[in-house]
Amino acid sequence: MKRPVLLSVASLLLCGLISACGVVVVGGTPSAVGPAPSDAPPGEVTVVGATDEPVDELARNALADLQGFWAEQFPDAYGDRFAPLQGGYFSVDPGDVDPRDYPQGVGCGADPRESENNAFYCQAPDQPNSDSITYDRAFLAELADGYGRFLPALVMAHEFGHAVQGRVGTPGPSIATETQADCFAGAWSAWVADGQAEHSQLRESELDDLLRGYFLLRDPVGTSPAEQSAHGSYFDRVSAFQEGFDDGPTACRDRFGRDRVFTQGTFRDEDLLTQGNAPYDQLVDLVGDALPVFWDSAFAQVFDEDFDAPPVEAFTGAAPDCAPSDRDLVYCADGNVVGYDEGLTTDAYELGDYAVATALSIPYALGARDQLGLDPADPDAIRSAVCLTGWFSAAVFNRQVPDVLISPGDLDESVLFLLTYGVEEDVLGAAELSGFQLVDVFRGGFVEGAAACDVGV
Repeated sequence: MKRPVLLSVASLLLCGLISACGVVVVGGTPSAVGPAPSDAPPGEVTVVGATDEPVDELARNALADLQGFWAEQFPDAYGDRFAPLQGGYFSVDPGDVDPRDYPQGVGCGADPRESENNAFYCQAPDQPNSDSITYDRAFLAELADGYGRFLPALVMAHEFGHAVQGRVGTPGPSIATETQADCFAGAWSAWVADGQAEHSQLRESELDDLLRGYFLLRDPVGTSPAEQSAHGSYFDRVSAFQEGFDDGPTACRDRFGRDRVFTQGTFRDEDLLTQGNAPYDQLVDLVGDALPVFWDSAFAQVFDEDFDAPPVEAFTGAAPDCAPSDRDLVYCADGNVVGYDEGLTTDAYELGDYAVATALSIPYALGARDQLGLDPADPDAIRSAVCLTGWFSAAVFNRQVPDVLISPGDLDESVLFLLTYGVEEDVLGAAELSGFQLVDVFRGGFVEGAAACDVGV
């Protein structure tokens, strides 16, 4: 986040991203129901090179359930039966390869060692093992150790999404193709979370770790969205996954056309040293100036009212007397003041400057709600304020707020802030929202604007 050299004032649009408006469900997440799933029986899915290691069992179970899911969903989404993969599945430990296990190589005849730290779908009809999925089981095991047992299944679901594309075509450039596969993975994950899978299980408590795992799978910050192998920013990938999770395969089919907006971008030369991060003291002033500009415009153009901008004041340790003393982010209706604990914001700054902007925007949005006659103490007020923070972020992204400019990776920092700090009671209070739900609500505001935020629009 930084100040641009020149920036004209654009009209504030009701929809956060005009080319990406769609229905976004920001309700609760389903939970697994029914008995614990059983492992896929021998012979249901054959994985060449697989062992009896837990990661291979997880992958095999996921592949069996993916076959069942797409056999069920593909006819409704695409009007045809789903043709099973013809080239099979391959498990590899690149550090311990016995060539006799792979007489024709792995996917599309590739050397098994080329799968290191990777998983891939391959379709090349002139090569052996075309229409297949290959994965490095050692890499997937590391992901599971760090980010939960479901992450290897998520990787399988993403690659299976590419197999779906192999049957119906890709939506365009690499970044659209990869994020659509994330969306397909989200649709399958919701089906699993709803307890419909025979062999896989996803608990609601695992969803936050799942989103944290996506951080490892993003492109390096500053990668061009036009790169031949671009996969998307953290925000792009998480958003696509949640879109599929909320709205299913038809949303993935329909929302990845040429008008889809991606937040991934490249750094300007002068931003390379700082990675686009403003100095902390400058940042707090920058955000403090940007928020009233945004809300002045929003009140005038959307709500047809005047906005009384609250001051933004720092505190250390205990919040002002008008707010709960154990909160790090507060809005005081008595006096119309926004406060923040500098301990929180300096810690959040380690995630990146826009994590701080996200933190300050949430209590500020509570103040805006209060001026609209909406109770800041309402149990759903935090949900609405996080959504409105997404709306503010879309306006900054679209250069509709003078004097501020989002840098590559800034919206990734919003996701990290919500997953890291948003779930702590002393930050947002007892909102009873998981990190997954907070990110989904933020995404709703970013994509749909105020209409998603329960403010009477």
